[in-house]
Amino acid sequence: RPDRRPAGYAATALFVLAAWVRLSVWDVSTPEAYTLPVTVPALLVGALRRRRDPEVPSWTAYGPGLAATFLPSLVAVWADPHWTRPLLLGTAALLVTLLGARHRLQAPLVLGGSVLALVTLHELAPYVVQVTGALPRWAPPALAGALLLALGATYEQRLRDVRRMRESLGRMN
Repeated sequence: RPDRRPAGYAATALFVLAAWVRLSVWDVSTPEAYTLPVTVPALLVGALRRRRDPEVPSWTAYGPGLAATFLPSLVAVWADPHWTRPLLLGTAALLVTLLGARHRLQAPLVLGGSVLALVTLHELAPYVVQVTGALPRWAPPALAGALLLALGATYEQRLRDVRRMRESLGRMN
């Protein structure tokens, strides 16, 4: 009921704070443990809201819940030397991206794709550094020049592709 919503918001905030205090007392340091109690209810509320009103944008329904988990996990991935967290986050981002593309939802597609690209960049960065260190000193500027020539030669086609992608993203919900 609309007159009880402020009490519901306060109860939700107090529940999340109680869960965070409990996790802190148990010396839990993984960010996912702190974000999942926020993410799951946010995604459920977003799904219920979209079921009730299909015109609700996906950014309103799913954006906060996905961002609440993806952003702290992404920060943790960039500081984590092990391979399990990037693998799990990349798999989750790929799944969210595919679900967003399948259901034509803009927020999961964009957020999942961005997180997937950043995790991939993080994982491939050491190999790129090794390859560029093995190249002669003249090769990176030559490759950059060739790339600029290729982009300039196909500039009009790329503009059409970008416009078409922007229009298809705009048509998504």
